[in-house]
Amino acid sequence: MPLPGRWLSCALVRCGATLTLLDCGEGTQIPWKSLGWGFRQLGAICLTHMHADHVAGLPGVLFMVAHAGRTEPLRLYGPPGTSYVVEGLLRIAGELPFPLQIQELQGGERLALPGGLQGACAPAQHGVPCLAYRLELPRRPQFQVERAQALGLPVQYWSRLQRGESVEYEGRLITPDQVLGPPRRGISLAFITDSRPTAKLAALAHDVDLLICESMYDDPADLPLARAHAHMLAEEAARLAKEAGAHALLLTHFSPKINDPSSAEKAARRIFRATRAARDGEILTLSYPPAPGEQEERSLSQELADS
Repeated sequence: MPLPGRWLSCALVRCGATLTLLDCGEGTQIPWKSLGWGFRQLGAICLTHMHADHVAGLPGVLFMVAHAGRTEPLRLYGPPGTSYVVEGLLRIAGELPFPLQIQELQGGERLALPGGLQGACAPAQHGVPCLAYRLELPRRPQFQVERAQALGLPVQYWSRLQRGESVEYEGRLITPDQVLGPPRRGISLAFITDSRPTAKLAALAHDVDLLICESMYDDPADLPLARAHAHMLAEEAARLAKEAGAHALLLTHFSPKINDPSSAEKAARRIFRATRAARDGEILTLSYPPAPGEQEERSLSQELADS
């Protein structure tokens, strides 16, 4: 349930000039508009499940996207039953100037998302069809200039090799592995809400830079409630982050019983230090790890651990 100053479930991921929306609770377009990011570049929506606090904002968001002038297709992903619910919500959204492409997922599928993001999903445990999502931005291996020069390869061929293409030069086939360095770690985040902790969710969130996870309850005495309603305690979210090897944890989806989310943050940090309670409108930036020789900036996990 929303509270004054606390909106319903949603997270907006910006990659380059593109946007991907995770869940769409009632009123999502209002805090979104305050960011100044615009609506036209929304290319995909990933819904966890069909409860109103996660989907009732769709008509308003689609209305804003339509009036921003989008005509390109917009992809919408969700669990079984998504088409039925979305078709009902579309009746009050008005006619859209873009195709809305709905794909229902079982869990375990891979998704192509805007901006070169790669998506994955896993089933969550909530009593209704429910999904958790992982978003990754791969990083190409570093181009080894000295190796290209040793092959006598002109500069105009380098970009193709950087893109993973082979080139032919002076009767020789030059392959990317001849001029590219070892694999490099990309950027990743996981979005888990409305679920009990499970091994599948820990596997989905393995080694992510940021885990955004529900924290419905902050008091261990509420464990029977968490089990009955298929939610998590703050300390359970922290254990999930620790088991997954996540680098940072952002708590969200607080019960109306939690007036001050710092109590959930405090409970989780006893188990997983790099934890913070999410704040409405907060912007967090994930960056590639520095290349050898580059100056290392403070990581998100360090910021959350020290905050």
